[in-house]
Amino acid sequence: MEQVYTDTDHLYRVLVPFFNMLKSNDDIGPKILASGLIMQFRYSEPVGVISIDCPKQEVIQGDDESIIPTVTMTMKANVAHKFWLGKLSLMVALTKRDIISKGPVAATMKLLPIIKGAYALYNDYLKENGMEEMIAFEG
Repeated sequence: MEQVYTDTDHLYRVLVPFFNMLKSNDDIGPKILASGLIMQFRYSEPVGVISIDCPKQEVIQGDDESIIPTVTMTMKANVAHKFWLGKLSLMVALTKRDIISKGPVAATMKLLPIIKGAYALYNDYLKENGMEEMIAFEG
């Protein structure tokens, strides 16, 4: 299957700055950080790990074993891409096991109304950074 992110470095070059942008966004950042969660996203195809430590207000790239996440979301990187484009419902993805969640799912679900605004931001972010071909990716 074709992958939207060509390798782990590409995954990090796209998602880490995007997550930092969300953290700094006046409408989204304060609400996500106020959750107090430590969210870890574990990707496959390509393999990568990104953690968002809300108490420390940090986005961490790589599999740092000192991080103890409150919530872990495991998925293929293509699934994450579709989610951030707004083309994939979290509830449907969890039900179909396209995303496997470990930890208090209810806490994560409370963030959904907050991050809905991130879908348009991801689209704009890709365009502004010369990656518009990723928007049309169907993989």
